[in-house]
Amino acid sequence: LEQLMELAGLSVAQSIYKEYNPINYPNATIICGPGNNGGDGLVAARHLKLFGYEKINVIYPFKGKNPFYNKLITQLKMFNIEVNDKLNNEILNNSNLIIDSMFGFSFYPPLRDPFDSILSTIIKSKNENNDKKIIAVDIPSGWDVDDGPIKDSITENYMPDMLISLTAPKPCSLKISSITNHHLGGRFISKNIADKWGFEVPNYKGVDQCIKLN
Repeated sequence: LEQLMELAGLSVAQSIYKEYNPINYPNATIICGPGNNGGDGLVAARHLKLFGYEKINVIYPFKGKNPFYNKLITQLKMFNIEVNDKLNNEILNNSNLIIDSMFGFSFYPPLRDPFDSILSTIIKSKNENNDKKIIAVDIPSGWDVDDGPIKDSITENYMPDMLISLTAPKPCSLKISSITNHHLGGRFISKNIADKWGFEVPNYKGVDQCIKLN
């Protein structure tokens, strides 16, 4: 699991770098949930710092039970990456990129406190400043993994600027907008595993850990 999370987080960071470079988008905030999707975000934060992003903030309301998450937080502190439990307006206003790493494919709606209010704040900030870019890791948090946005919920109007699918695109990825950048990170799956579960492994270029799908 630790190896998989490290590689997944690296592919997330590399995807972001390819689409939104640190020269034009120097400041990023990563919202991490308590599970493996949040762990991917913790790893991605460290790699983004190494890739040259000026300011990285991590919002981590509830720490996961796996002791490995504490080690990831220790690493972040070594790189002077701030880890806070609340998202405040100052952090949000200064962020060019908002990375949604709250919940992945194992999530079952609805979103609960405080993540529902965090997502509302993110959507409002995006509506007020369209230059901000929202990036979702694996699936947009709060979406149904098969059906996508849920009617009459906060997610009904939630559409990220970029989706980074991990291992393979989930069915809900068919619901993303035609202008949403879609990347796949998954250069850690053997052909045998892919064949067993019936999905394709794309031809990644060179040493890339990700590939753009659209």
